[in-house]
Amino acid sequence: MSPELTFGPQDVRILESATVFSGHYSVRRVTLQYRCFGGGWSKPQVRELFERGDAVGVLPWDPVSDKLVLIEQFRPGAMRAGDSPWMLELVAGVVEPGESDAAVAQREAMEEAGCELSELFPIATVLPSAGACTEQVRLFCGRVSEASVGGIHGLQEEGEDILVHSVPRADALALLAADRIPNGHTLIALQWLQIHGDALRERWS
Repeated sequence: MSPELTFGPQDVRILESATVFSGHYSVRRVTLQYRCFGGGWSKPQVRELFERGDAVGVLPWDPVSDKLVLIEQFRPGAMRAGDSPWMLELVAGVVEPGESDAAVAQREAMEEAGCELSELFPIATVLPSAGACTEQVRLFCGRVSEASVGGIHGLQEEGEDILVHSVPRADALALLAADRIPNGHTLIALQWLQIHGDALRERWS
């Protein structure tokens, strides 16, 4: 039996909160206290939180051909000596105010990969870097009737230059096993598909 969490949101005190940077993303500085496992409250802690909004990620999959849609694009945060900053990823986008997760998945699938989703199946809810970032990502597997092959997509006004790949599921899982999927959201989605893919394929057939 997995353990229950000891504390909840009521066990945090926000003493001060201020936005210290606002650009494409923003940074908020908070002074807080949290309840300690041994009793009492922590000393006031000052933390900077990176805020980029919540996001939705979707792994488009054609269960008939058993092919996945993966996109390739440049990521500045992946610029490291000896590593390519171009990454294979699932489709993803930021949730706008008042927008449903399903609407984000459909919008981004069309913008980034030129494909239309007929059904969504939830995978997981992820906090990618909870020590410093407030972003929550909701992941889905999306059914497509035909996996897109090639093509360059993305919004020019957002500086996107996205190449679409149609990848057999077995090949994608081989990349996963060879540690060639460094993008966390994509890695989680592929691991989920490795476990649940056959059952979902049977359900969608």
